[in-house]
Amino acid sequence: MNGHFIISLDYEIHWGVFDKKTVDDYRENLINVSKVVDRLIELSDTYNIRLTFSTVGFLFAKDKVDLFRYIPKNKPTYKIENVNPYTLLEHIGHNENDDPFHYALSKIKEIKNNGNHEIGTHTFSHFYCHAHGQTFEQFDDDIKASVDIAKTLDIDIKSIVFPKNQINPDQNFDKPYLEACKKHGITSFRGKEKSFIYNIHSTKKYRNLLIIRLLKPLDAYFSLTGSNTYNIKEINKNSIICNIPSSRFLRPYNTKLKFLEPLKLRRIKKAMKHAAKHNETYHLWWHPHNFGVNMDKNFENLENIFKTYKKLNKTYGFQSETMTGLSSKIK
Repeated sequence: MNGHFIISLDYEIHWGVFDKKTVDDYRENLINVSKVVDRLIELSDTYNIRLTFSTVGFLFAKDKVDLFRYIPKNKPTYKIENVNPYTLLEHIGHNENDDPFHYALSKIKEIKNNGNHEIGTHTFSHFYCHAHGQTFEQFDDDIKASVDIAKTLDIDIKSIVFPKNQINPDQNFDKPYLEACKKHGITSFRGKEKSFIYNIHSTKKYRNLLIIRLLKPLDAYFSLTGSNTYNIKEINKNSIICNIPSSRFLRPYNTKLKFLEPLKLRRIKKAMKHAAKHNETYHLWWHPHNFGVNMDKNFENLENIFKTYKKLNKTYGFQSETMTGLSSKIK
């Protein structure tokens, strides 16, 4: 099997950052998400690249009444209340027209009707699997809700990206969560990079050590952890559902660090070439709201990456695929 290029997008708008930032704190990034999605689709179609939009289930609702229709009775009981999105529901608008930060039905329909891309789940409520107080039963109900609300658009959810990447399939206590995904028809998930700096369990006290917080951004520009490409069949010999680990978070354009942008792109393109030459997989990801500011610069960088993909596709047969498309090939 040839090498593969995977792009997954954590499509969440405000639901992904509400516990850290208000709408006003992050307004420019959030208000431009719709434009970003349009440009992502247009550019990816130009280069024949397929995207996986891992979408928070709340965004599927046509209005607040519709949203409450799908909310599970067994909601998460996080010990830290400010990470619970359900506390925000009474404050959001009635529908997408008066609140584009918490609804996205029209854009989801556009993605679906395009036909080239996949809509997966980012859980129904941006569920934190490692947060203290939540339970497996609550997660199971959350996934059921995300699958059910998508079915109203004839969308069959087959892939999942866990919020904050809070899953580690090598830990016994996480295996039931993957079993729940399988039970509800999900066939693949985005796992973590191999390096220890990406695999510290989010409930551990040392997750915020300064050295860890420094190494991650440095790794975007300098090869601290290698290419992070992999043989997809080798890592899935004993998987409950298909693990398609991330290779790199595409950090948004940073005006203060613009002198490092060439290094960031070189790191990504070099790893893509390694994957193409060795018939491995390279999985790039980010959030659409990351592109909400410096939009033109971000898309300039992305087109640079896409041009590299086209060359690798022609030279090595490197193939763009959705998460579900790749998991189907493995089967």
